[in-house]
Amino acid sequence: MSGGTFGAGTAVLVLEDGRVFRGTPFGAVGQTLGEAVFSTGMTGYQETLTDPSYHRQIVVATAPQIGNTGWNHEDNESVGPTGDAADSKIWVAGFVVRDPSRRVSSWRASGSLQDELARQNVVGLAGIDTRALVRHLRTRGSMRAGVFSGDALVWKGDDLDVDALLDRVKSQPSMLGADLAGEVSTSSGYVVEPTGGDPRFTVAAIDLGIKTNTPRMFAERGIRVHVLPSSATLHDILDLKADGVFLSNGPGDPATADGAVHLTKEVLGQGLPLFGICFGNQILGRALGLNTYKMKFGHRGINIPVVEHETGRIAITAQNHGFALEGEAGQEFDTPFGRAVISHTCANDGAVEGVKLADGSAFSVQYHPEAAAGPHDASYLFDRFTRMLEGEKN
Repeated sequence: MSGGTFGAGTAVLVLEDGRVFRGTPFGAVGQTLGEAVFSTGMTGYQETLTDPSYHRQIVVATAPQIGNTGWNHEDNESVGPTGDAADSKIWVAGFVVRDPSRRVSSWRASGSLQDELARQNVVGLAGIDTRALVRHLRTRGSMRAGVFSGDALVWKGDDLDVDALLDRVKSQPSMLGADLAGEVSTSSGYVVEPTGGDPRFTVAAIDLGIKTNTPRMFAERGIRVHVLPSSATLHDILDLKADGVFLSNGPGDPATADGAVHLTKEVLGQGLPLFGICFGNQILGRALGLNTYKMKFGHRGINIPVVEHETGRIAITAQNHGFALEGEAGQEFDTPFGRAVISHTCANDGAVEGVKLADGSAFSVQYHPEAAAGPHDASYLFDRFTRMLEGEKN
């Protein structure tokens, strides 16, 4: 893939079922393959693009205009393998928009979205009817796709050779069965210190695709975070004398994450307080005996309502997942670690959004309480985990 100029030439999105959308290049010019998904967030495209959970996915923005706030050095949600923000990268496989802003209008911007996509060799597509595309994906489900432009296009006379491009799309593996957490995880680990003062607690965070704002939320509560690779062992956690364990968000099929599930069972056996988010929710659920499934088109956006059944509280949440736990609202079930309950479900479709042990030693949610960029309805869950750590220490 190579850098390109906005608006020059032709670019196409080819879906696995043969549907083709023709537009213009946006970002880099070339070829990219991935699963076509859509995000309903009206803001926060930079946080979306740099979220490791979007690894190997071509993201379609439902907001009609994208790029008006440009790109900056502060809002990235990946920090690279060492924890250094300078190593941050765009994780999406490709980006599809309707109307890219031609002018950057933010005092925080260091450049344009178009230039950053080109700099990081992210192939994109602009100028298509994204409403029609999203309606298609909602009806047919998320599917394998490819974006092609420049030399990656194949012509048959004066027209595109769609069959040749479709063969490339179908040659890629499905997201079902994809084991991707190890591809986005830190290689050696790093530490995020608390904001001001000595640490009150130490948390071992298993990096399955962790976002930048998560350790920051812990740090604001006086917690030192040791971010560990996805391959971390119980011995690594015990060596840190960690007061609790966190399971992060991440990409791929949770049914493949047997290592993380095994580690979670060991942590639960030790009685350490545990908190999981997104992929971490699916890992905890699997450790408690629940199965997972691939959703038709998933939940991706920052406007998704979730019900906490114990309190009746409804939070508008940020989400990014294409897999979910099997279960029903309020369902209780026995596990080797005690009684467990489905604690949260989505108000839109009833999908499982949280699970917990009845004794209060472990809980997880499918959504993102760290929520960068917003909303912040669920940030209180970090306080809940902090109180768990306090109770354990006392």
